Amino acid sequence: MNNKIVAFFALFIMTIGASAQIDRSQPPVAGPEPEISIDKPEEFTLKNGLKVLVVENHKLPRVSYSLRIDNAPVATGKKAGIESLIGSMLGNGTTTISKDDFNEEIDFLGASLNFGISGGFASSLTKYSDRVLELMADAAINPLLTEEEFDKEKTKLLEGLKADAKSADAISGRVGLALSYGTNHPYGEFVTEETIKNVTFGDAVAFYEKYFNPNHAYLVVIGDVKYKDVKKQIQKYFKNWSQSVAVNSTVPKPSANVQYTQINFVDVPDATQSNLSITNNVNLKMNDEDYHIALITNNILGGGGEGYLFKNLREDKGYTYGAYSSLGTDRYGASRFNATAKVRNAVTDSAVIEALKEIKRIRTEPVDAQLLKDAKAKYVGNFVMALERPQTIANYALNIKLNDLPEDFYTTYLQKINDVTVEDIQRVANKYFKEDNLRIIVVGNGAEVLENLEKTGIPIKYFDKYANATEKPVFSKPLPAGLTADAVINNYITAIGGEANLSKINTILVNSDVTIQGAPFKPKATVKQMAPNKSYMEIVVEGMGAVMQQSFNGESGYMVQQGQKTVMDDKMLSVKKAEKGLFPELYLDASSLELESIMTIDGADVYKVKVTNGDVASYRYYDTKTNYLVRTEESAEMGGQTMTTITDYSNYKEVDGVKFPNTMKIATGPQVLSFETTEVKINEGVSDADFN
Repeated sequence: MNNKIVAFFALFIMTIGASAQIDRSQPPVAGPEPEISIDKPEEFTLKNGLKVLVVENHKLPRVSYSLRIDNAPVATGKKAGIESLIGSMLGNGTTTISKDDFNEEIDFLGASLNFGISGGFASSLTKYSDRVLELMADAAINPLLTEEEFDKEKTKLLEGLKADAKSADAISGRVGLALSYGTNHPYGEFVTEETIKNVTFGDAVAFYEKYFNPNHAYLVVIGDVKYKDVKKQIQKYFKNWSQSVAVNSTVPKPSANVQYTQINFVDVPDATQSNLSITNNVNLKMNDEDYHIALITNNILGGGGEGYLFKNLREDKGYTYGAYSSLGTDRYGASRFNATAKVRNAVTDSAVIEALKEIKRIRTEPVDAQLLKDAKAKYVGNFVMALERPQTIANYALNIKLNDLPEDFYTTYLQKINDVTVEDIQRVANKYFKEDNLRIIVVGNGAEVLENLEKTGIPIKYFDKYANATEKPVFSKPLPAGLTADAVINNYITAIGGEANLSKINTILVNSDVTIQGAPFKPKATVKQMAPNKSYMEIVVEGMGAVMQQSFNGESGYMVQQGQKTVMDDKMLSVKKAEKGLFPELYLDASSLELESIMTIDGADVYKVKVTNGDVASYRYYDTKTNYLVRTEESAEMGGQTMTTITDYSNYKEVDGVKFPNTMKIATGPQVLSFETTEVKINEGVSDADFN
């Protein structure tokens, strides 16, 4: 698929992003201060140690049960991932009820029930509460643990790890936690194929028996129930849950913050953007006097669209689709401040500098009084809305117990939020945002971003995808003597069928299934082309029809977006008329080509060829072994921003003597479209009428 097609779909990606935007310029008008009333739970404890909290709420005929196994975090070392394996098996049948029968009954009752290694949650109409509670207890005490199910879950987890192997998001998360806490810390260790393969079925069952028990368990019941009835039910269904041998584990201290601010770089050669994580460890607990101030401080820095980071990196600079921060709490003293963004390769260094500037700003400049007021109002609104969810109330009840909080912690919550002052913000920012001890974790394409990162003057240390220290990566290999860019292009033409075969093609029709990252629908795309430069493209969504079209007949053209038809302007027409042929490589001028280097994409060596057209440069990458085109990279001005589009081609298949890529992935910023070709027709199915 040539450049004109990629440009069309890149524009479609931009349209998706634009339509998703909302007006954040005006904060909501604050209403009257709400009164917070959270009922105090009635409590009892079973002989086996299960602690039960009951909150009667008769507004709706529903009830929810939140089970929490409150074990201290534990590192599992060479068998990391064992907790995920056993957790995924829980809640799927019992020793007396098959998996299918169990799930069918839950569905029949209109209830929900799910489990993990740290507990479970169930909800239903009150009239079915007795049976749902019985099923929940049976699933917790007598889970159906079979080796066959274990093997299935193990295979699924291994497949997930393989899928994440090249994911910059997965790499960034893994490396960030490992460097912050240390790989021997429960929060810093990570799962690998090796650790999963180390886990046997017996290991998983033993882990369940050791850690999933009532020793440190809490059950919170909220809803249209009576305390006396609930107490009888729980005593009946949970009394046989046996305690296990006491496990006393000490949570180790996390790694210390770095002595000086530094960049920790992980090279992912085929990354289309950089993942930034600016972080330092903090020791913040919910019962600290700074807790409420810390919430608002983080909200102002990076809590959403009104935050410093978002305003700068997104709205002002256009570097990213979003920039946020978090300031965590942990009763074991192991949490992090973390500012994150995904940015274009070309602005990685600038994004780092701007993010650091905003962190310094909140530490050194008093926050605007109106901004502080708006941040409080937003937080209050979110807090009140959250009270509508039973799980929120359950969490609040447990938080008071587990975090040694005063009984009035949540009833006085909003008052403490509203008491936060400008001076408080600056003090807490200096306490928890360690400007001089930050890890700036950058996961990205070193060949494209490292040179500029080095110019920032911030020391750089290098790590692999598993947080091991490593040497600075080497980004290019020596080019074969005498090889030219023109020769690379000619080798590609030969590889896909040869100039004679390509020249015989007058029309191409391609139909594809489209996957839009994060979208609930799967469109279909149709592309029609006729030599020398006629084109028609559309994307159709079932039930919605064509959501985008573009047509050019060689002299004039139009676009249709969201039902609005726009005639192509002179600038676009000029570009369209200048396009030649159905295969651009046949018409590239050798004087416009430059063979820059050999790089690596997805583990394969590729030739990087620079194509210059006037003042505009683009890049094409060809596999050194197959000679196929595997990637193109183009930049263009869109909506006042420079957007880079990366298109990956793979899965070449032959049609009438010519090979076409049947898989194509287009990434513009965080938006990604994937195309799987379902049909290719050569010299049929296309006529002049298609372009009118």
